[in-house]
Formats: sequence, C-alpha cells, structure tokens
Amino acid sequence: MGEVSTIGLDIAKSIFQIHGVDADGAVVIRKRISRAKLLEFFATLPACLVGIEACPTAHHWSRRLQALGHTVKLMPPSYVKAYLKRSKNDANDAAAICEAVTRPSMRFVATKSEQQQSGLMLHRGRQLLVCQRTMLSNAIRGHMAELGIISAKGRNGTAELLKIIADEHDDRIPAAARFSLDVLARQYGVVRAMIVALEKRIHAWHRSCEESRRLEEIPGVGPIVATALVAEVGDWKEFTSGRSLAAWIGLVPRQHSTGGKERLGRISKQGNRHLRWLLVAGAICAPARHEAALARSPHGPSVDQGRCRCAC
Repeated sequence: MGEVSTIGLDIAKSIFQIHGVDADGAVVIRKRISRAKLLEFFATLPACLVGIEACPTAHHWSRRLQALGHTVKLMPPSYVKAYLKRSKNDANDAAAICEAVTRPSMRFVATKSEQQQSGLMLHRGRQLLVCQRTMLSNAIRGHMAELGIISAKGRNGTAELLKIIADEHDDRIPAAARFSLDVLARQYGVVRAMIVALEKRIHAWHRSCEESRRLEEIPGVGPIVATALVAEVGDWKEFTSGRSLAAWIGLVPRQHSTGGKERLGRISKQGNRHLRWLLVAGAICAPARHEAALARSPHGPSVDQGRCRCAC
C-alpha cells in the first residue's frame, strides 16, 4: 500500500470518521478520531485531497485543513448519497465521501470565508427575528379580535392595536387581558428594536463592500439583497453564466422532458431559499418603488430612471 492521497472526512459534533485511500484506490486509513485530535492528525499527513459534505461547520474545517496545506472540496450531501453502499453509518458515509470527491462530474461548494459567514449570521438573525415579529403581531391581532377590536393590515394596523393596549383608560380591554397583551406588546417592541439594530449593521457592511454597492444599482436590489448575495455567493466565477446562478438559487423551471419534448413547469425551488425569498420580494416591490422615485423627482424622469422603469 502507498501513502494516503485522498481522504473522505465525515464530520460531526465530537467524533469524526476518516476514510483514506492511496493513488491506486486501496484503503490506507479507516479510523474514528475525536474533535480535539483532528488537526493534530492531519498535520502529520502529507498534502492530500480531502472531501467533506457541505454543512455550516464544514466551512470552518475546510479553512483549517487548507491552512495545513491540504486541498479541501465540499460537496452537497444529496450528491454524495448516490455513492453510499449498504447501510448508513459513519464509516460508510466517509467511504462514500472519499469516492465522490474523485468523480470528475461532481459539483463542489466554494468554501466561505469568516467574513461571509459573519454576514450570513446577520441575515439569519434578522430573518429569525422577522418571523418572531410576525408571530407576535398575529397573536396580538388574534387576541384583540376576540374582544371585537379589528385593525387594518400591515404594520400600521399593528401600531394602532399597540396604542389601544397602551391606553389604560380604554375600557374595551379587561384588566386580565390587558396584562397578557401588554407582555406581548413589550416583546414586540424589543424584537422590532433588535431588527433595527441588525439592519444598521447590515447597512454598514453594505457601505464598506464595493461588490454590494455595485449590486444595489440593479432595480429591485437594496442593501439587504445585495449583502445577502455577496455573503451567499462569494466567488462569482464559480458560475459559468447567469442561468447557472439562477439554477443554484432555484429560480429556473422544473423540467420533466422526454422523447425530445420539452415540458417546463414552475420554478424548482431548489437551492438557496433565503436568497430566493429576498429576490422575489425585491422583484415584486421594484416597479412600485421606481414609480414612487419618478413621482418625487422635481425635474421629471432622468435617463437612468427611464431605463430602470423599462427594466422593471
């Protein structure tokens, strides 16, 4: 047997599984190793190709192993599954990863930098808080509707309900109900303030990033969408065309074609759900925003504004 040239690494929280083969494909290493000893083990190996299934922690290990001189490639878990033999366990998973990483037709995931992951944390935190704000708003609306108090849709309607809850002289709300509604209203205010704080950090990052500022020039793309694209995509050269990027996000039609007949359905909804949500929302709001900008312009539409309106 020769020295190890390719390694399949099945990562977990504490115990990792390693499957290594030499240049001829013969198994050289098959062992379990703890998290604390992983880097020490790889430091003793010659530079080799390491395959890892892409997940949030995989980018951290990819950066650490690359610093030791190894070539690391991340792969989508759904693409590795086809190479799994017999039952699923850590040893078989590592063997499947080791085989999949050597396939010439395999598609790989670019390793994200710490800056990209930090930006994604801002977006993920904001997304979580937006969902919590919506839940609190729906709860307040539902409880107030039980008392016969109805408001308009949107945040303005919620603001009206919050004013009613804050008014202690309003006798439409019983004392016991007012206590629970006041708790929800205060929690709603705290969540809203946290969302504003996160958005300020996102806007600050947007102003300091040249790529993000260039993306904002596209109609319907603002600081939130631009920074999300920069953080998620990373290296734009990984995609051969705009359609490849759209397919990665999940915005291309689902195909069910056979016998030379093209059958296209709705968008596949595969890929990055967060980016798809932001881009669809931006596309819906873009025409209205540009029309409002044209209406506010004291000198009428400029050449650039006219182009933007045509693009919308």
